[in-house]
Amino acid sequence: MSAEIKAPVFPESVEEGTIMTWHKRAGDAVRTDEKLADIETDKVVLEVAARESGKIERLIKQEGETVTSGEVIALMSEGTVIESPVPENTSVAAAVPPPSESAERSDPELGISPSARKLIQEHELDTGKISGSGRQGRITKADVLEVLQESRDATESEAPTPPPSAVSPPPVSTPQPGAENASDERRPMSRIRARIAQRLVEAQQAAAILTTFNELNMKPVIDLRNRYKAEFEKKHGVKLGFMSFFVKAAAEALRRYPVVNASVDGTDIIYHGDCNIGVAVSSTRGLIVPVLRNADQLPFHEIERQIRDFGSRAQSNQIRIEELQGGTFTISNGGVFGSMLSTPILNPPQSGILGMHTITERPVAEEGEVVIRPMMYLALSYDHRIVDGREAVLYLVAIKETLEDPARLLLQV
Repeated sequence: MSAEIKAPVFPESVEEGTIMTWHKRAGDAVRTDEKLADIETDKVVLEVAARESGKIERLIKQEGETVTSGEVIALMSEGTVIESPVPENTSVAAAVPPPSESAERSDPELGISPSARKLIQEHELDTGKISGSGRQGRITKADVLEVLQESRDATESEAPTPPPSAVSPPPVSTPQPGAENASDERRPMSRIRARIAQRLVEAQQAAAILTTFNELNMKPVIDLRNRYKAEFEKKHGVKLGFMSFFVKAAAEALRRYPVVNASVDGTDIIYHGDCNIGVAVSSTRGLIVPVLRNADQLPFHEIERQIRDFGSRAQSNQIRIEELQGGTFTISNGGVFGSMLSTPILNPPQSGILGMHTITERPVAEEGEVVIRPMMYLALSYDHRIVDGREAVLYLVAIKETLEDPARLLLQV
């Protein structure tokens, strides 16, 4: 009896997804809770696991195809599958016969990569004469380029060499603007990248984005961190970084200037009672922004723990959709990549985003003398529809003053 393997039920904010990877193929045995496939949505990657042991009968949805919430994507036979052992005197290669050419070409799981298919169509090649070097005989772009090169070499060797007087310089081909070359590779945009692009364009079109800047002397924070980081890690089991200082300073400033923590809803302004700060982290699929909920109430060690947990799980695509929702303000740290100054774009419908940058030792004036200090540029992009320049500048100054005198975080002054 066949059992249906279905896509997971998507949250209300997700309409559809794309089969990113099948970890099992038709005929493969699977065990209960074993991962079968990854489905990419515009927010996170969802895993499809086997509900019980069995064998995959047929893949209904292939890699790259769109699926909806709860849609059937494959069929499997239920029950425990016992694999036949390979005799000791028989090699693995002999025990598993190679697939026939017809079977290989008829299997849609193998097929031809998109870039290879494009070259085959352009040069009108016979796929039956191309040996696939990809997984399970899949024809790749490199395989097609190799066939083309062999064809050119054969043509050149058979052609007679013209006398020196008849040799003319080869025509120079001028590539047309926007034209693709054989070395180009076209790939579909991932769902999360497409979603990021869509939201950035929406933010630029819907909000009146303006950015104000300031500079911050990081020496007090660095000195405080160096003084207590060993004790902090010993007591809490997590390293003391800079992000917890910025999260706490940003949350304190939001308490003073709540309009920066607000959002626009039609002709209304929603002043959010919670301080949910999103922290931008990089993942294998692009930038995502998990949220620190009630960040103003979190102690330093809990902020550091959650940020490190987000960063670790982002690399393995394990961030849950609900962890990306409900943010009221965002902090983006381009300094970890070496950015000196930038203008961050709002994460709609939020009205503010703080941009951190790299720490650089620079000469500055203090009490009439030039000294060297570890300085950082800060940038606050805000929605000028509801946040006036005065509130934006004062908000950024409040962060600067708090971090240049960290005792303010304890005294809330």
